[in-house]
Amino acid sequence: MASVPPRPTPSLLYAVKRLELAIRSRLDEMLRGAGVTTPQYTALTVLQHKDGVTAAQLARDSFVTPQAMADVIGALDRRHLIRRSPNPANKRELLLYLTDEGRALLDAHAEAAAELEDRMISGLSPGQADTFRTALTVAWTTLRPPRK
Repeated sequence: MASVPPRPTPSLLYAVKRLELAIRSRLDEMLRGAGVTTPQYTALTVLQHKDGVTAAQLARDSFVTPQAMADVIGALDRRHLIRRSPNPANKRELLLYLTDEGRALLDAHAEAAAELEDRMISGLSPGQADTFRTALTVAWTTLRPPRK
């Protein structure tokens, strides 16, 4: 039986999760005074780039379950950060849109979010940062669930 060569420490899986948790911790700190959670902020940023999506699509793009997204949507709706409108193509379906209040909240945190990203890649050259971004995108594309 062939032996499996030892993996470098930490494994890439561990390194990615560790980075994710570090980012989450910093986002939690950044948002503490805003009255929104990191999953809520993530949903708002998704809507900033892709306004007018279904709850199911927003859940997929925000990396949460549909059940968790229902709670996120409820909280954002109560704060008037999003609005729901019937889908003209399917009257039983609601589409979600960012409100002016939601845009203002994102604008208020845009600089801090950019500083966090800049800090994360501060030890990389611009070329390394581009390679890092590309590598993460390729890895995600390879592992993402198929589109329904």
